Amino acid sequence: MKVDIDLEYYNRQFRGIPPEEIITWALQLSSRRIVTTSFGKYSAVLLNTFHNIDPNINVVWCDTGYNLPETYEHASYLTRKLDLNLNTYVPRETKAFTEHRLGFPTADQPEHKEFSEIVKLEPFRRALAKHQPDVWFTNIRIRQTALRSSKDILSFSKEGILKVSPFYYWSDEDLDEYLEAHDLPKNSTYFDPVKALETRECGIHFQ
Repeated sequence: MKVDIDLEYYNRQFRGIPPEEIITWALQLSSRRIVTTSFGKYSAVLLNTFHNIDPNINVVWCDTGYNLPETYEHASYLTRKLDLNLNTYVPRETKAFTEHRLGFPTADQPEHKEFSEIVKLEPFRRALAKHQPDVWFTNIRIRQTALRSSKDILSFSKEGILKVSPFYYWSDEDLDEYLEAHDLPKNSTYFDPVKALETRECGIHFQ
């Protein structure tokens, strides 16, 4: 059963509310929930928050196969440190075969759409089919991309899943302070082959 709430009302109520309180409220809406991560720059913030509130939540990672070694090390470290209930989804094609067919297309090349579908979108749809969440926790924030700036703390996906972004209005400086206060690492070298640029959307948030 999909969650039905007044987005405008709750987004007004939650502006300025601590992320932990937003998460605690949203967890009561359904037992079918996931948190997604790319193990990107500030991934430790959201994951550590869940470690303290709902440590058994299903953490979904769509590993494109193109992550830098530092990201795999970051993922391994956080998985151990936070004892994550990690569910990893990978492309059905190998990286080598995808590159044999498509190369490594840039966003302005026609092959990029198929590339994004193979390495990010299809694995994510598989994750949604497996977990069938009513609530999806994300770490998107305002000012990251044009699409993300058009959202809010709460929004609905195209499939009607409630997306909760408890750190939506936090700045980089706010997140840096959180990492320092909790002795957590930042993955400064993170690179997404689908986005390429930080201001470009990765794809799953179009879902």
